[in-house]
Amino acid sequence: MKSLEQQADEELMVLIKAYNHDAFSELVRRHSDRFYSLSYRTLFNQSDAEDIVQESFLKIWHKPELWQEKRNAKFITWFYRIIVNACYDLNKKKSSQELPLADEDYPQDSEVDEVSQQRFSTVESALKQLPERQRMALNLCFYEGLSNNEAAEIMGLRLKALQSLIMRGKTNLKAQLNITEERNHEK
Repeated sequence: MKSLEQQADEELMVLIKAYNHDAFSELVRRHSDRFYSLSYRTLFNQSDAEDIVQESFLKIWHKPELWQEKRNAKFITWFYRIIVNACYDLNKKKSSQELPLADEDYPQDSEVDEVSQQRFSTVESALKQLPERQRMALNLCFYEGLSNNEAAEIMGLRLKALQSLIMRGKTNLKAQLNITEERNHEK
C-alpha cells in the first residue's frame, strides 16, 4: 500500500471522505503554499489570504462530498476554483472599502536589496490596479504556471475569453509600469 505522500490528490480526497485526518493533513501540507500565493496575489493582504486558504481547506474537511471523483476532475483544478471564488467573494465584500496597502502586507526578506524591494512594490501596485478578472487570469497562467485551458476551466470561461483577459491584463500592466517608470524619471 502506498504511503500518503505517494498518493495522488484524488486518492487523498477519497480518504478524506472517510474522514481520514492524516490524508487531509497531507493535502494541506502539499498545497497550502501554492494556494496562499494565489490568494495573496489576488487580495494583496496577508491575513485575508491566510484566512481564505484556511477556510477553503476547512470547507473540504467539513463537506468532502463537494468533490465528486466520478466526474474525473483533477483535485487541483477543482480546488483552485474554490480559492478563486472565495477571493472573488471577499473582494466583493470589501469593494466599498478601498483600503491602501500597508507595508507589512508585503513579504519582507532581509536579503533583498532596496532596488529589488522597490521593483517588487511597483509590480504589486500595478497588479492591484488591474481589474479583478485580468489579475486572476495573469496569476493563474503566469504565477501558477497553469495552461490556458486549465485557467479557463477554473475561471469558468471559454478559452478565447481567457486569452482576451490575458492580453488586456498584459497591456494594462505594461501601461501601469510605464506610467510609474515615467514618474520615477521625472523626480
